[in-house]
Amino acid sequence: MNAHQRPQADIASRTRLHVLMLLGGAYPPVNGGGTELQARTLAAGLRQRGHRVTVLAPRSARGPQRRIDRLDGVPICRLPYPRVRLLGTAWLLGRVALFLWFKGRRYDAWHAHSPRYVAAMAALLGSRLERPRVVVKVASAAELDTGNLAVRPGLRARAIFHCLRRADAWQAISRRIADALVARGIPASRIAAIPNAVDVLRFRPRQHTAGASARFLFVGRLVPAKNLFALLEAFSALLPTHPQASLRIVGGGPLETALKNRVRELGIDANVHFDGHRSDIEAVLAEADVGVLPSSVEGLSNTLLECMASGLPMIASRVSGSEDLVTPANGWLFEPGDRAGLVACLAAAAALPTQQRLKMGACARATIERHAALPGVLDRILALYRGQATPAALAAGADRGPSMRAIGIASGGHRP
Repeated sequence: MNAHQRPQADIASRTRLHVLMLLGGAYPPVNGGGTELQARTLAAGLRQRGHRVTVLAPRSARGPQRRIDRLDGVPICRLPYPRVRLLGTAWLLGRVALFLWFKGRRYDAWHAHSPRYVAAMAALLGSRLERPRVVVKVASAAELDTGNLAVRPGLRARAIFHCLRRADAWQAISRRIADALVARGIPASRIAAIPNAVDVLRFRPRQHTAGASARFLFVGRLVPAKNLFALLEAFSALLPTHPQASLRIVGGGPLETALKNRVRELGIDANVHFDGHRSDIEAVLAEADVGVLPSSVEGLSNTLLECMASGLPMIASRVSGSEDLVTPANGWLFEPGDRAGLVACLAAAAALPTQQRLKMGACARATIERHAALPGVLDRILALYRGQATPAALAAGADRGPSMRAIGIASGGHRP
C-alpha cells in the first residue's frame, strides 16, 4: 500500500483527531495578527468538539515567553531561537524539523497557516512520514504577488515552493487565491475553498444601536497596506455634504502618528477618532453603522467578517476575500486606490435611511452565517484533515450565489 493512502484511510476512520497547528509568528499575537487569531479560533472550536490540538510556534521577542503554555485549554509549544538574521531562521527551521521528525507521527494532521519556511519544512518531512496529512493555508494574497507563490519567484522562493508542492492539501480562503494556486500548477483536486471563520455567537446585531448620522468604523493595523491615508482624504471629501458623519479608527501601528497629523492638517479632528487597540471589539462594533476596509491587499479579513457578522453593511476595496462576500445587497465595493470610488461609497452609505442601513446589515449578517460561521468552517476543515472534502464553492452574497468556481479536495490524491 502506498505510504500516502494508508494514513488517509486511518484518519478517515477516526472519531477524534490530533491536530498540530504550525505558525510562523508569536502566539497568541500581540495587538493583532490575523493569521494567529484564526488559528486560535479554529483550535478552540476543534477542542470544543473533542479533538486534540497542539500549537507549535516560535518564541518571538515580542510575544509570550513561556516555552510550554496553554491558551483556551490548547497546549502551546514555543521554540526558542537566536535573534540573529539568517542564523535565527536556520536555527528555528532546524528545531521545527527535529520536532516534526521525532514527534510529528503522533498527529493525524499538520496544518501550516502560512506558505513560508515552516510550511515548506512540514510539507517536505510530511511526505516522508506515513502518519500525518499536511495542509497548507494561504492566508494572504500578498503571497501571490511577492511571496513564495509569486509568478516570477526568486531562487529562494522557488525552492520553498518546490517543497510546498508536496503538501496533501491547500486551504484557499478566497476565490482569487484558489484560482492563483491552480495557475501556479497546484492540482485543483488538492485545493479546498474554505474561508476564514468567525464565531457569530460573539457578534449579535440585536445589540447594535443605529445612529442618526453615519458612523464609519475601521478596525485593524495602522500599516501602509490598509490605505488609511486614502480613507482620510475620502472622508474629508464627504464631510461638506454630511458634516455629522464620524470615522472611528481602532487599532495601532507604525502609521498612527502620521495619520493623526494628517487628520489635523485636513481639519477633521472633530469627526475622526483614534481608539488604539481595543480588546472589547464587540462593543466597538455595536456602536458603528458601517464598516470600512480600504486595503490594497488582503487574504480574507477578520475585520470584514466581524463587521458583517455584527450586522454592519461593508465598504471594501475589491481585493481577495472582500470581493467574494460584499455585494450590492450588503455593502459597496470600489477598486483599490480609487479615491473617487471610495468617496462615492461613503456618500452612498451616509445618505441611506437608517432602516435601509439596518436591512443591508441584516443581509451582511446572513451572508456570514451561511458562508463563514465557525461550525460550518470546522466541518469543512475536518473533512480536509480526513481527506474527505468534496468540491465546494466559497461563499458569495445571497443575491448572486457562489462566486468561486467549484474547487475542492478529492479523497485519495497523491503527493508528487
